[in-house]
Amino acid sequence: MAAAEPAKDTAEIPAKAKPFSVFERMVAWRYLRSRRKEAFISVIAGFSFLGIMLGVATLIIVMAVMNGFRSELVSRILGINGHIVVLPAGQPFSDYAALTKRLEGVEGVRLAFPLVEGQALVSGARGAGSGALVRGVRPDDMLKLDTVSDNIVEGDMVGYTAGEGVLVGSRMAASLGLFAGDKITLISPEGDVTPFGVNPRVKAYTISGIFEIGMSEYDASIIFMPLAEAQSYFNAGGHVQSIEVFVDHPDDVDQVIPRIREAAGEDIAISDWRQNNRTFFSALEVERNVMFMILTLIVIVAALNIISGLIMLVKDKGPDIAILRTMGATSGAIMRIFFMTGAAIGIVGTFAGVFLGVIVCLNIESIRQFFSWVTGTVLFDPQLYFLSTLPAEMSLGETLTVVIMSLTLSFIATIVPAWRASRLDPVQALRYE
Repeated sequence: MAAAEPAKDTAEIPAKAKPFSVFERMVAWRYLRSRRKEAFISVIAGFSFLGIMLGVATLIIVMAVMNGFRSELVSRILGINGHIVVLPAGQPFSDYAALTKRLEGVEGVRLAFPLVEGQALVSGARGAGSGALVRGVRPDDMLKLDTVSDNIVEGDMVGYTAGEGVLVGSRMAASLGLFAGDKITLISPEGDVTPFGVNPRVKAYTISGIFEIGMSEYDASIIFMPLAEAQSYFNAGGHVQSIEVFVDHPDDVDQVIPRIREAAGEDIAISDWRQNNRTFFSALEVERNVMFMILTLIVIVAALNIISGLIMLVKDKGPDIAILRTMGATSGAIMRIFFMTGAAIGIVGTFAGVFLGVIVCLNIESIRQFFSWVTGTVLFDPQLYFLSTLPAEMSLGETLTVVIMSLTLSFIATIVPAWRASRLDPVQALRYE
C-alpha cells in the first residue's frame, strides 16, 4: 500500500513573495481586528486612532481660525485705512487736490484721497458722552471707499454727499441712543481763541447714515465728516494732514512706494500698513506659530500610543511570528506586516481628522452660536476680539503640512516595534508560548 502523500499546506508562503504582497496585507489586517483576549491592545489602538484624528482636526481648525482672524482683521483694517499714508515733510499739504490726482495715476494705485483727522468728544440723546475719531473725507472719495459706503445699515449717503451730514458707526450710535436723522454733538478742545482763553468748539451735526464695518473698535469710535466741514471744524484752513493711498495688492507696497515718491514731485514722508500695524500683526504671527507647536504635541502623543500598542501586539503575537518564520516568512516580511498594522492607524486617523476639521471649519459660526446658546454666554465676544463673527479660512498648504507631519510621525512610530518583531528569534518565541 502506497504511503499517502502529505497534504499540501494551503497557507504556504512563497519564498520570493513581493514586498507588501496580498499575504502581508492580509496578516496586517488580521492583526488590526481584535479578539476577546486582545481587547486591551485594541483599546490602545483605538486611543491612538482618536488621538491622531483629534490632533489633526484641532490643528486644522485652529490654523484656519487664526488665518481667518488675521485675514478679516487685515481686510477690515486696510479697508478703512490706506495701505500707504503720504505725509508732508514740512508744512501741511495745501495743493492736495493736484497731488492726489498725480498719486491716483501711479501704476498699482487703486484710490487716493486727502484726509483731515482729529479727536472729539461726542454726545447724543441720552446725554452720555464718548471719545471719537473724526475723519474728514471728500464725499466723492467716500463713495469709492466701499468698506463704508457699501455697509450703511441705516440711513443713506445723501446728506453726506451734500456736505451736510456725518456717518456714525453702529456701536457708537447704539451706545448714544442715536438713529439716522438725529443730531450728534461734537466737542473739540481745539476751539476758538478768546481774551479769556480757548473755548471748546461745540457743534451739532445731522446723522446722514450709520455704517457697520464689522470691526467693533471702528464701529464704536469713528465718525466720517465731509472734508470741507472737517477743515472748518478743526481749524485746518485749506490744508490736509495726509493722503491715504490704496493699492491693488497690499503685500506689494514696496514696489509702489518708489513710484509714489517720483509722482509726488516734492518732499514727502511715507509709512505703510505693515509699519503702522507691525506690533499687532507680529503678535498674531507669534501666537499662530506657538499654537501650531503646542497642538503638534497632541499628534506626537498619539504616535507614542502607536508605539506602545505595537510593542504589546508584537509581544502577544510572538508565537505567531515564530510560526510565520518557520513557514518561510522573511524578517523583512514580518517587519512590513507590523509596519502596515501601525501605519494603517496613522493613515486612517489622519484622514478622519482632515474630514472632521473641514466639516468644523465650514460650520464654525453655526457651532459657535450653538455653544453660545447652550452655555448662555457670548463666545468670541466682539468687544474683546474686534470681529462680530468667528472666521475660518483654510489654507491648502497648511493642511497638507499637517497631513504630511501626521503621516510622517505615524510611520516613524511604527519602525521600532516592526523592527523588533522582525528580529524576534522563532525558537525563543515558541519556548515562552
